[in-house]
Amino acid sequence: MNILDEIKKLKEEKNAVILAHNYQIPEVQDIADFVGDSLGLSQVAAKTNADVIVFCGVHFMAETASIISPNKKVLIPDPEAGCSLASTITADQLRKWKKENPDAVVVSYVNTTAEVKAESDYCCTSSNAVKVVETIPEEKEILFLPDKFLGSYTKAVTGRNIKIWDGACHVHEKIGEIDFAKKMEEYPNADFLIHPECGCSTSCMLESEVYDCDINIYSTEGMIKHIQNSDADQFVIATEVGILHRMKKIKPQSEFLPMSEDSVCEYMKMITLEKLLNALKYDQYEVKVPKDVAEKARIPINRMLEIV
Repeated sequence: MNILDEIKKLKEEKNAVILAHNYQIPEVQDIADFVGDSLGLSQVAAKTNADVIVFCGVHFMAETASIISPNKKVLIPDPEAGCSLASTITADQLRKWKKENPDAVVVSYVNTTAEVKAESDYCCTSSNAVKVVETIPEEKEILFLPDKFLGSYTKAVTGRNIKIWDGACHVHEKIGEIDFAKKMEEYPNADFLIHPECGCSTSCMLESEVYDCDINIYSTEGMIKHIQNSDADQFVIATEVGILHRMKKIKPQSEFLPMSEDSVCEYMKMITLEKLLNALKYDQYEVKVPKDVAEKARIPINRMLEIV
């Protein structure tokens, strides 16, 4: 029996569901039951009837699934699959920031630890950050964390009074260093799809008014919807390169070009078919959030899931 058949057999025997983020390696995406962004996978985790959730992503995603579905077994195939953005703020740092701004509402990007979520009023993803902020009363000051680029983008779109934590994803931050004008000259007929975590996201809002081109700022799932509905034949993608595999499967006749070939998250690439098989075979690397933390963190997560 080959490894793919063995994974499928074990999945059926254990009533398991395999969730994979858009940035996972192609082989893992291809065997997953659901592939998507953080919000979409969280929604699936909340609704699934499976007894076991195998989360092929990074650690905070598996934590979120465990918080949403406390009675299910959540496994991550590699426990070392972390997140550089999530590590930019701790719960102690957030508590200190809250004391300095006692009347503010805390909005935490889902790319945070369970302990940070437990200190938050709302969670959000890149696909609903603007909507989450718009549900908060206008007179309220907002503390947005940890991604400074998503925070700046959300502040620019909403015009709200937002204080922003100085954190960033190491992959998306480097995309902001690319010569955008040069890329526009190289691919004048392409649709440009920019993730709001990118260092160039807010400047691209202005540049879209300067250059005669189609610049769009989207979450990864927003990018997928755009290419499904676009008549363009060429797309330049500014996010982690893993999503190109899914895009090519959806629209094989089109050309998908990464803004940077170096936009690779080494944490997202840690999970392999072999590790996925072992997770199912041995029920190994269960992610379980302490009950008191999970109960507090579930409140802002549920608020996030209600705003789509």
